[in-house]
Amino acid sequence: MASARVSTAFILISAILFSIASFSSATEAEKEHVLTLDHSNFSEIVSKHKFIVVEFYAPWCGHCKNLAPEYEKAASVLASHDPPVALAKVDANAEENKGLAEQFEIQGFPTIKILKNGGEVVQDYKGPREADGIIEYLKKQVGPASFEIKTPEDAGSLIDDKKVFVVGIFPTLSGEEFENFTALADKLRSDYDFGHTTNAELLPRGESSVTTPTVRLLKPFDELFVDFQKFDVDALEKFIVDSSIPLVTLFDQSPTNQPFLVKYFESPDAKAMLFLDFSHENIDGFKSKYTEVAGLYKGKGLNFLLGDLKASQAALQYFGLKEDQSPVLIVQNTNGLKFINSNVEVDQIAPWLKDYVDGNVKPFIKSEPIPETNDEPVKVVVANSLKDMVLDSKKNILLEIYAPWCGHCKKLAPILDEVAVSFENDADVMIAKFDGSNNDIPSETFEVQGYPTLYFKTSSGKVVPYEGNRTKEDIIEFIKKNRDGADETIQATTGTATTESSKDEL
Repeated sequence: MASARVSTAFILISAILFSIASFSSATEAEKEHVLTLDHSNFSEIVSKHKFIVVEFYAPWCGHCKNLAPEYEKAASVLASHDPPVALAKVDANAEENKGLAEQFEIQGFPTIKILKNGGEVVQDYKGPREADGIIEYLKKQVGPASFEIKTPEDAGSLIDDKKVFVVGIFPTLSGEEFENFTALADKLRSDYDFGHTTNAELLPRGESSVTTPTVRLLKPFDELFVDFQKFDVDALEKFIVDSSIPLVTLFDQSPTNQPFLVKYFESPDAKAMLFLDFSHENIDGFKSKYTEVAGLYKGKGLNFLLGDLKASQAALQYFGLKEDQSPVLIVQNTNGLKFINSNVEVDQIAPWLKDYVDGNVKPFIKSEPIPETNDEPVKVVVANSLKDMVLDSKKNILLEIYAPWCGHCKKLAPILDEVAVSFENDADVMIAKFDGSNNDIPSETFEVQGYPTLYFKTSSGKVVPYEGNRTKEDIIEFIKKNRDGADETIQATTGTATTESSKDEL
């Protein structure tokens, strides 16, 4: 269930970034510069633009409402840019636009896409969500993917000592190596700043007498620069991605570390995370040992992060941890399993990580307590009771995976209560709910891309998603038709979607 793991990372990144960033309140714009697209004009308008930015939103989405005035302000400024940059929006919640939402794989709101060459190239927007940041980010996207560095002034204006900068050094600005570099620069321009030069002496760090094509990655951490001389596009991309992650990513309250946090959590590698109070009496000892251990695992598929408790509350909540468990060392592997060592001491870091690598540490399962009483129509399931109550049960079970803050979940709750009451005299049917924000979801069984997500498990153990209308009548009909013993073969329904998106905000 790869996509389930992607969504988990996305939710964690969102929680972290929204705990750092804030959005301004919405105001009504006098003139709307943002183009309104729908299924009837989307292709026509997009095909006329070499570069257009499209926001997929839902009217009920709080983050979308906060973004709206910033997006509009950016659109008004970029409309007069040379060349003009078009900003557009699509109500992906509207029934007639569901096809567009599926085409662009929209999993949460708002989602912003950059469409190039009439829609032939689609990229994720990864920039800020306030007007000035949007403007600055998109101006870079419509300019050259890589800027030529001809003078010391060029180098000074392009290279920011606090950011990663990728520069190609070439004897001549032509040939296969240069073409591969510029092609990759265009592909990765949303994530990195690129430049190229024929004179390495203009660069602030590294060997100045370069005679062969070389890519130099300048960075504000670790060894400060690293060179690479292979120009296979895939190898070059891997070099840039791997080299732009610090040996130990710092998670504190400084906004300058935010881009490195995003890269860290987006990485497909396993993740080691140490959270503690940066005012801890032995903080220097922890930092020194942790950095030393990180060096031992460099290039071995395990990335390291050091987080200050003051900045890491969202992460701790995500992992189901409390401050009194710090210093706490966490490993999350590529399958989403978590391994936790609470109140860890400095001299325990290295041996515990070795035990993890050797397969001698059991995974941690985040779970709410099993309820002492469970007599409501919709039964409460937690991670520690999921196996007994659902997976190994001989009942036909409709399971809702929800989050307490989810608006759609709140709307669905009374409907599920009614469904449960209608089956209260049927011992072979159970309606249940599982808080996916406070309990670990087994990704090998359930793919959860948003809340609420509904699954139906038959008494014989078959598990399928329920994707039909969320009315009492439709849900009851589905259960009757697909429960074990019914005439029809079980299948995932694809009935007409509800008037609101099946996925809430992430």
